Amino acid sequence: MKKITLSLGILTAAFIHAQSIKTNIDLVNVKDDKVAVTMEFPKMKSGDIKFHFPKTVPGTYSVDDYGRFVEGIKFLDNKGKELAFTKINDNSYSLKNAKDLTKITYLVNDSFDDEMDNDKHKAVFSPSGTDIEAGKIYLINTHGFIGYIDNMQDVPYQLIIQKPTGFYGTTALVDQDKSESTDTYTLANYAKVTDSPLMYTKPDYITFNAGGMDLVLGVYSPSGKYKAADFKDNLEKMVVAQKKFLGDMNTNKKYAIMLYLAGADGPRIKGFGALEHHESTSVVLPEMMPKEAIDKTITDVVSHEFFHTVNPLKTHSEEIHYFDYADPKMSQHLWMYEGGTEYFANLFQIQEGLIDKNEFLKRINEKITNSKNYDDTMPFTVMSKNVLLDQYKDQYRNVYEKGALLAMCLDIELRKLSNGEMGYRDMIRKLSQRFGENKPFKDDKLIDELVTVTGYPQVKDFYNKYIAGNQPTPYAEYLNQVGVEMTKKDTPPIFWFIKDPNQTGYNDKNNTFIFDESSALSPFAKSIGFKITDEIFSLDGKTINIQNVQEFINYTKTIKDGQNVTVVVLRKNGNKTDKVELKGKAILDKLSVETLQYKANPTPAEQKLQDKWLTGKK
Repeated sequence: MKKITLSLGILTAAFIHAQSIKTNIDLVNVKDDKVAVTMEFPKMKSGDIKFHFPKTVPGTYSVDDYGRFVEGIKFLDNKGKELAFTKINDNSYSLKNAKDLTKITYLVNDSFDDEMDNDKHKAVFSPSGTDIEAGKIYLINTHGFIGYIDNMQDVPYQLIIQKPTGFYGTTALVDQDKSESTDTYTLANYAKVTDSPLMYTKPDYITFNAGGMDLVLGVYSPSGKYKAADFKDNLEKMVVAQKKFLGDMNTNKKYAIMLYLAGADGPRIKGFGALEHHESTSVVLPEMMPKEAIDKTITDVVSHEFFHTVNPLKTHSEEIHYFDYADPKMSQHLWMYEGGTEYFANLFQIQEGLIDKNEFLKRINEKITNSKNYDDTMPFTVMSKNVLLDQYKDQYRNVYEKGALLAMCLDIELRKLSNGEMGYRDMIRKLSQRFGENKPFKDDKLIDELVTVTGYPQVKDFYNKYIAGNQPTPYAEYLNQVGVEMTKKDTPPIFWFIKDPNQTGYNDKNNTFIFDESSALSPFAKSIGFKITDEIFSLDGKTINIQNVQEFINYTKTIKDGQNVTVVVLRKNGNKTDKVELKGKAILDKLSVETLQYKANPTPAEQKLQDKWLTGKK
């Protein structure tokens, strides 16, 4: 995903005489939550240059403009004299006749303090963001700290971290100096820079080997509630199962996990989850979660990120291989990169015995239900290619729902065509063998490649109908082939703010209900002008507290259709938050629920395919 294979020799000869870009990040002299960064460049040839921070990075699928967190930038010659420059936009700068440029200095603000929406930008997804809390934690997603010069992305970087006394850096990188005050890392190019997050904290980490792979887990728990050792057993069990599931598809010898647990007194974080890299993942979760819930999330979410080491990190199209950080071109194939990976994250658990067949079917059922919140006729390839545009980005979260279901249906299709001998995992293995980390495929030729590796032209028919086409996927038809039946029933009418009450979150700082921005609003919420970014503060004067939350929910169950109700919300208004009163008549929403269950008496053919599907055995 982040490897750029332009000729290092040609670029080096054209632009530099020395070997690397020396980059210093100072975590010691932090003022006002700002970190100083210095980049020293080899001697330039004469000519104009452009210096950039990323507009977006692989794996995020959103415009984040990391340059907006930078201030006080200076371009200097070897005598410390400032050079004139032009700021093109938040991320890009232009210099004329830059042969005297030797150094760039600037300050970096963190993104965690900017989690709420503002008029221009959406909040950066936390696992791809940055946090600077002097003396406590430094989450360094390197794309938020380090920039690059056009045509010099393949020049090596020497990264030097000045660290506070007693701090430890969790990372997959190898420290190359013995100093207690600095860590030094060598990175082959800018792609490797952005592929290498670090988390500096007081030491709380464990290292161990699982499935032949060395792991390091670093944990930041601000209250001290959790230690890294608390999660070792579950993590080890998960990794062993994943390595067995992937077989020769995974070649990782090491992997680092940075687990940031957000506390009640720290930055106000909304974007919980994880972001993948070749040899690591950064994870952000609430510290208030019970240990069992964190373990489950590690199994579900961290496994998803680890499966990305296969797809798309090692099997991908040219758009990802030659990623343009300043003006990104997106691939058509999020159905495979994210959807197929999400399917793997669930399939491996049933095939390796981490969950039973009923839990697996329950998860598939939930994805079918959740997918109904999105446009089922929008071609996935079109949404994927245009995901950075406003009219498509609200459909992105469907990659984890319908995207995973598409992979499931294709799995069943392949099982049927091959009499149970080939599945989705086998197809991806063959694709990874045909291409790989350093050989991208052409985006518009993927389906032809899938036909080649499977030997089944019917795969193209599936793709054209349900992935590139606008036909809704007939889940019931495919599941029927593996002995699963779907029934529908209507639920009693309910009063709530979003279509699926189970997607409600809680902000313990404000004692409010909050919602993921992908959640579909209920008819009532739409009628009163409620915004998905609003936080529910009170309903008919009844406030919310985690200790009595059931009383609040019980009250909502007494509300009748057409009843006058008053909702007070917290609404972001620039740099401040306002209390806004919304009034209207209650609208009770009736949901049609689809329920999956295994057939009591499947046919022998259905039972055979089901066994192959759930066990992965030939």
